Parts: sequence; C-alpha cells; structure tokens
Amino acid sequence: MTRLASPPQVLLDALYSPVREELARAEQVFREQLQSDHPFVDELVSYGCLLGGKRLRPALLLLAAKAAGRIMREHYTLAAVVEMIHTATLVHDDVLDDAETRRHLATVNARWDNEAAVLLGDFLFTHAFFLASTTGSTTACRLIGQATNRVCEGEIKQKGSRGNLDLTEQEYFQIVEGKTAALTECSCRLGALFAGADDDATRRLSEYGRQLGIAFQIADDLLDVVGEQGVVGKTLGTDLEKQKPTLPLIRTLQLCTEEERQMIADLFFTDSEDRAGRLLPLLEKYDAIEYARQTAQRFVDDARQQISGLAPSPARDTLLAMAEFVVQRSN
Repeated sequence: MTRLASPPQVLLDALYSPVREELARAEQVFREQLQSDHPFVDELVSYGCLLGGKRLRPALLLLAAKAAGRIMREHYTLAAVVEMIHTATLVHDDVLDDAETRRHLATVNARWDNEAAVLLGDFLFTHAFFLASTTGSTTACRLIGQATNRVCEGEIKQKGSRGNLDLTEQEYFQIVEGKTAALTECSCRLGALFAGADDDATRRLSEYGRQLGIAFQIADDLLDVVGEQGVVGKTLGTDLEKQKPTLPLIRTLQLCTEEERQMIADLFFTDSEDRAGRLLPLLEKYDAIEYARQTAQRFVDDARQQISGLAPSPARDTLLAMAEFVVQRSN
C-alpha cells in the first residue's frame, strides 16, 4: 500500500479536486448564512467559521453525491448545514476540554470566554436546523436531527466515562460512533439520498461514512498522545487531562501489571506535568499505539470495501483515497 507523504492539508486540498468548485459554493452558503448585522455577533461568528478547518464533512457529502449520481441544489445547503453542526461541536468541545488553540488560532473560549463559546455553539446548532428546513425535506431534517442527537449523546457518554479505567473497547467504540461517526455517516447518506442513489448505494455510502468516522476519531485520539501541537495546530493532551480513556490507554490497561495499572491511575487522577510523556513508555511497551493504528486501519479497510463496488469515478476514487488519509494523519 502506498504511503501518503504530503502534509495533511495539502493532501486534502488535492483530494477535494473533484468537488472543488462545489465545495467553494457550499462554503459561500456557509459564510453568507452566518453573517449578522450586529458587530459583536458578526465578529464572533466569523471567527468561529475559521475553526472548522478541513471541511471534511461537506466534502464527504458532495463526494458521495457525485459518486452516487450528481450534485443538486439542495446539496450545497446540506453541506453548509453539516459544517455548521461540526463547527458547533468543536466550539463546545473546546469549552469542555479547556482547550486554548485550534487551527493554530486561539479558541473562542480562550479569546473571549466560555459564555461566548457556548452561545456561539448554540447559535450554530439552531441555525443549522433552520437552514436544513429550507430544503423542504422532512427526511433531511430528521436525519440531521437524529445525527446531532447521537453526537450529543456520545459526548454525554464520554463525560460519564471520565476516570473509568475499566472502560472496555466496545464501550469506547459506542462513544466514538456517536460523537464522531454519526455526522460523517449522515453526511454521506445525505449526499447519496439527494443524488437519487438507490437503496444499496445509499447504504454502502452511509456505512462508509460510519467506518470512516470511527477511524478518524481513533487517529485523533492518537494525535492527542503522540502528535506535535505546533504541527497539529490545536491543544493536545486534553484526553489525559480530562481523564478520558481512549483506545491506546484501554489497550495498555488490558495488558499491564497491577503495579503499572496503579501508576497509570496515579497519573490519571493527580495533577501531573507531561502526563502523555510519562505514559508513553508504557503505551510503547504494550504496542498500544501500533494497536490503535492497526485498529483504525481495519475500519478504513472496511470503509473502502463498502464503496469498492460503486461505479468507478473520480469521486469514488477520492473517497477511497480519503479513507487512507485518515489513518496516515496519525503517523
């Protein structure tokens, strides 16, 4: 398998080429919808628009549409909707994590305060639901509402699992399926449905999005442990600081000795500088980093398999390549 060596954003820009013009049009809808006549609201919302970054979910929606049929007018609106929801979750996540940096910029909560960040997230969520309603499709509203509810439920589950060193892999994947995979799955489903895809193609693209979302979150969790903050561009180490068990830690806890487990607990439950650096030798001892990467790769392989039977097209080939990008970003 060819390894991808380009910088992540450069590679993504290349991957988006089959929908570059359509993505620009969706971005225009996104930004126009979030303009406000009130100076502070406009400043806050405009700044928040910069934090979403990769525009992965609208790209997935548009690529799924092209892979299944053709892009329709509703796709641009729906692409803007899923990006609003995603951006809202990022703004709220930064509050939950006390994060100070995202996309090499100060987070909303760091630049202003938690009140501004919570209100901005609420504004984005509610505007997304309003915008979805303008398509006139109850199906779109239902799917978006359901996905957003699953995202919130996943975040609540993760909140409830903080400090739980007995969290199982199955429970971890249930959290990830909600907080991350629900929206990537929804993006692909909406793309296929509004392109007029048949039931089989819609199911395959939806499942591709689900598997991709799980792999993406595993890779994100790996970056939180082994990434370089200056490269990744956001605050790292928050999972350990907020006592969130992620796959590398769960794997280590399955294999380590009682003495090592106690050491992990001490790191987890007490204030400690450089938690990740002190934990890393244990993760490496039990190959937990590589285990997580291989697990993400399995989800990527499953995602690719879901759409391999679709008719060949630049959009389908891009979706296949994008799945591989997800894992490579954690290396």
